[in-house]
Amino acid sequence: MATQLDEPVIDRKIPNVKGIPFVGNTIEMAKDPAAFFVRAYRDYGPIYRVNVFGRKQYVIAGTEAAKLMSTKKGRDGLRSKEFWQDFVDHYGASKTLTQIDGEEHRKMRGIMRKGFSREAAAGRYHELTHIVDKSIMRDWNPSKRENVPVVEGFQYMIVQMIGEMMSGEAPLEYVKDIRTNILFLLNVLVARVRPKIFLQSPKFKKASKRVDELGAKMVAQFQAYAESGELPDNLLGDVYQAHIDDPEFVQARDLSVLLTGPYVAGLDTVANTVAAATYGILKTPGVLEKVQAEADALYAKDTVTEADVRGLDYIQGCLKEAMRLWPIAVAQMRTTNYDLEFEGHIIPKDELIFIGTSVPHFMEEYFPDPFKFDPERFNEDRREHMKPGVYAPFGRGPHSCLGQNLAEVLMGTIMARLFHRLELSLDPVDYTLKTKTAPTPGPAMSFAVKVQGERHPAKALTPEILET
Repeated sequence: MATQLDEPVIDRKIPNVKGIPFVGNTIEMAKDPAAFFVRAYRDYGPIYRVNVFGRKQYVIAGTEAAKLMSTKKGRDGLRSKEFWQDFVDHYGASKTLTQIDGEEHRKMRGIMRKGFSREAAAGRYHELTHIVDKSIMRDWNPSKRENVPVVEGFQYMIVQMIGEMMSGEAPLEYVKDIRTNILFLLNVLVARVRPKIFLQSPKFKKASKRVDELGAKMVAQFQAYAESGELPDNLLGDVYQAHIDDPEFVQARDLSVLLTGPYVAGLDTVANTVAAATYGILKTPGVLEKVQAEADALYAKDTVTEADVRGLDYIQGCLKEAMRLWPIAVAQMRTTNYDLEFEGHIIPKDELIFIGTSVPHFMEEYFPDPFKFDPERFNEDRREHMKPGVYAPFGRGPHSCLGQNLAEVLMGTIMARLFHRLELSLDPVDYTLKTKTAPTPGPAMSFAVKVQGERHPAKALTPEILET
């Protein structure tokens, strides 16, 4: 058996996780994938096989897997194409960032890097704060003192933020369609936990048609920008410029999925994280008061900068802790490029595998009292997340989340402004968070908070003057 090693490898039998006939481990994985991968890691070690609807797939997990993803062997030995190919084919595209590997992937990341960096928000924190204020008055109105569905409220806020930042307008009327579309596509074509017959659902077809309509509108909008010489200096402008410069690489048929991509990427992921952080802040004694104090100090300033938002140590700790306890990237999905040695075992070439990099998030060896929401784990004197391989909220390896730095400052702005402006509480006060697993893991859509009233009225910020 060919490997990339110079010395022979001891090839021991890879254990199979016990399950029920035919269904195998599907139900347990679907119910709580993070808990399943942790249990299987404890019972079987860092490599095992699972049965998903009769299909055997390999899993590598724990710090061992996280460290592999950071090595040349991990980078060269794994690809993402197969898991995303059906998704790309559904759109009639040639490629997306998640589906390509190697030099093509590096080139596409290079096109998108500036637009997904925190510098994309530089000098715009007064605008972002104003967008949050508009969203608060629309969906979290303190004068109504009503319960607000948290994930949905944040989804509308994030689409408005992305839309106004990158295209000058927010397609709020498409939010539910985007979410329905991605829910079906990820479950059926990527995770493959639902049969393809689900794509014949009238609900999916209607949502898919609407998302196609949004994509066509955005392509026409950016074509008009280009023809007038007014392409915006942001992620979407960079993508369209790359199409002009190299139409063979960024093809016309790719533009719809690429230009709507930020909504798909941010809608569930960012909304789930800030919703989970909101629950942790309101549920855990002593946390809310510290968040409010830090938020109030930020907005006592006339001008807010990137350094100010990144300096929200406690609020950023809450967000990091939310990503630890409720990770979006529970596992990454890859295919082996060659017979890959891992922990004394051989995973054959062209095998589909899950990579459980979030497993250490829930292990007391690394995070004492791991199911406690404790933002101070990330303080300088503790730094529990800095142990090698234990913390991977944005995935690992070449396909780690490109927008993680931009997400950090956007989520910090959202959390600080929300808790500065509003008095929120759980309803009932002893509420225990219910979660969902699709299209991405996070708080259930039913999670709601009570808006008790307004702590501070909106105050417009002075724009930051950037050095040229």
